[in-house]
Amino acid sequence: MSKPLYVFDMDETLINGDCSMIWNAFLVQKGIVNQSNFLSEDRRLMDLYIQGKMNMQEYLDFAMAPLLKLSTDEVDKLVEECVKSEILGQQFTQAKSLIESLSKENIDMLMISASVTFLVAAVGKQIGITHALGIDLQIENNCYTSCIQGVPSYREGKVTRLEQWLASRADQYTDIHFYTDSINDLPLCEFADHAYLVNPCPQLAEQGERYNWSKLSWD
Repeated sequence: MSKPLYVFDMDETLINGDCSMIWNAFLVQKGIVNQSNFLSEDRRLMDLYIQGKMNMQEYLDFAMAPLLKLSTDEVDKLVEECVKSEILGQQFTQAKSLIESLSKENIDMLMISASVTFLVAAVGKQIGITHALGIDLQIENNCYTSCIQGVPSYREGKVTRLEQWLASRADQYTDIHFYTDSINDLPLCEFADHAYLVNPCPQLAEQGERYNWSKLSWD
């Protein structure tokens, strides 16, 4: 009997935008961040991500700096507010319909993102994806740090994290369907049985032509 698993990237795949950038803009809006160049530096680092050249630890040191003195509960409450007010309305219509259809058919779904886990899990909860993997951060004195715990779900690390998750499950999936927009996810596209490129970046679109992967235009 067929038992598929549907795996989704988050940013620019299910959400029409980058949730980490939306979150950082929200922190500025709430007055948590008052550095004049914070958003321009965020844009610079995200441009490197788009090119597949980001140093993840450098990004986390930057992005987590404003949150280091807030408790995990305080951060989580801010994240929930941000997701509901700024992110949820940015979900692609086609993504929403697909998730609803898969839920009705009781098909398992997993969201795996290179964003931090506290953000990924909050988005997953709101859009109906129970299982969510992101970059886990070490917690010290009840505060999130910028130190990565375990394998970061970034590039090849996404494959490792997915394999670890699969090994922890009693379910035996017959095939894996993966949706993404980013060249950073090429390793997971190659690992999956079926890859679907959602509004792909030029580099991934080029690879998609080689592998004959499905290309989707979502809005």
